[in-house]
Amino acid sequence: MNARAAVRVVGLRKAFGDKVVLDGIDLEITEGSVFALLGPNGAGKTTTVQILSTLIRADAGAIQVAGFDVSREPQAVRDTIGVTGQFSSVDYLLTGRENLRLMADLHHLDRRAGRLRVDELLHRFDLVDAAGQMVMKYSGGMRRRLDLAMTLLGEPRIIFLDEPTTGLDPRSRHTMWQITRELVAGGVTVLLTTQNLDEADQLADRIAVLDQGRLVAEGTPNQLKRRIPGGRVRLHFRDAAAVSVAARVLGRASFDDDALVLDIPTDGTPRSLRSVLDQLDERALSVESVTVETPDLDDVFFALTGAPHHALEASA
Repeated sequence: MNARAAVRVVGLRKAFGDKVVLDGIDLEITEGSVFALLGPNGAGKTTTVQILSTLIRADAGAIQVAGFDVSREPQAVRDTIGVTGQFSSVDYLLTGRENLRLMADLHHLDRRAGRLRVDELLHRFDLVDAAGQMVMKYSGGMRRRLDLAMTLLGEPRIIFLDEPTTGLDPRSRHTMWQITRELVAGGVTVLLTTQNLDEADQLADRIAVLDQGRLVAEGTPNQLKRRIPGGRVRLHFRDAAAVSVAARVLGRASFDDDALVLDIPTDGTPRSLRSVLDQLDERALSVESVTVETPDLDDVFFALTGAPHHALEASA
């Protein structure tokens, strides 16, 4: 049985005056998955989220969220989704518990149901000890967890996370990643916009890359990485003389005398690695250690958002 689409977008266009922000975007996001939108500032990521969450209207395109037409059934879409932006929307002059209670009232939960749901979310997001403190005293990570807890109070099945870990320290960022994984394990669909490429690599089932309002690539993280050449073998030697000799033997190599490291271009296959080591063995050159490095999402990002669109389309 094929998985159903939580979000389906065909031919999405949006312009502000003479500036085209989204130029014919097609997307399909499977239920219970993490879909990441990557792209430089101004690529159209946040505008896409705003259209999908009914905050602004598209100029053209067929757009469905949870099976509802965004333009004809906006309230049904709003009842299904949750949105957490890169800037926290919590009230700093209220306590954490008061923020959640306010959200429970907005969702028209009765007093008992609202209290139970607030307590559940405080425990889930490790905010029990800080529940009575004003939010202005919270750390950035705590405010972001509270913001996401408020988003989840209505139990949405689709969540838009617009750069949710901007400005967070590594520990808080990893906490948000784990929370996201738990949500998806429970069947929630997540659309993530981010400029943190490691975040996309860690979380996303599929990634779409936007550049200048156009979709320039889409696929799993590994599929995107395989599109980019540039793998290498790093050979670590004991002394500078060995590095110099090995560089002459292997030809297309760059080396660093000080670091005692030699870089060899490779396609990442075992055969190419074996060929390099065999050439060194023939000349009795001893290698201390070997590291194989393949293209990562940084390489993908710079290649796809730095090359002319016609070149990218020709290589797709």
